[in-house]
Amino acid sequence: MPDTLLAALATPGLGWMVLTIAAAGLVRGFTGFGTAMIFVPVGTQFLPTADVVFLMASTGIFSTAALFPQAWRQADKAEVSALAIAAGITVPLGLWIMAQLDALTLRWIASAVIGVTLLAVITGWRWEGKLGWPGRFGIGGAAGTVGGMTGLTGPVVIIFYLANARDVTKVRANTIVFLAALDAVIVANLVFGGIASLQTLWVALILSLPYLATTLIGKALFDPGHEKAYRMASYSVIALAVISGLPVLD
Repeated sequence: MPDTLLAALATPGLGWMVLTIAAAGLVRGFTGFGTAMIFVPVGTQFLPTADVVFLMASTGIFSTAALFPQAWRQADKAEVSALAIAAGITVPLGLWIMAQLDALTLRWIASAVIGVTLLAVITGWRWEGKLGWPGRFGIGGAAGTVGGMTGLTGPVVIIFYLANARDVTKVRANTIVFLAALDAVIVANLVFGGIASLQTLWVALILSLPYLATTLIGKALFDPGHEKAYRMASYSVIALAVISGLPVLD
């Protein structure tokens, strides 16, 4: 067995992270989002933020592989391209900010981002303005910055882009394609920047197995007739992850 795999299996908190990513998979299967909002607060208790960012991006690539072909056919490619280009430009900025801040500050930022996102989703907040091309570039750029800094690639899109959408099918497709592109950009920056290690890649592979399994289980068990109950359960899991990850509880 490779030494790096043995080191990955000895990663502090690996058992807790496996349980957390499994719960995140169920939530994603039920609601279509929430993985990073559940995992990041827990993961940052055991690993450096850079490793958590890499884990979120790499597992995101694995999980969207099966969804990408259909989403690509349905997506508005011009709109997704604008989001992806902006995100590609700002991911390095997010990674740079991450490198300048201490772990405690980053954990507070992540908790705040998740808390605001969860509040917006639960209360049904909707932004009624019009998204022009400057707005799309702004959203993509913000998503790239926040994603590179904390590993939270989805919240910016959830709050602004999805909130103003009219065509649910196209929005879902756009989101899948955009987040896949954003994950790929983050992974590339971390790998070519020499930040991601082989050991962290092994951890990502280990976490991907329960994550994919529970995502499929959650999707299979989902009953539209009980959507409200599923969402409330999912929101509760996210809230529990946020609370457990608050630095004040260390």
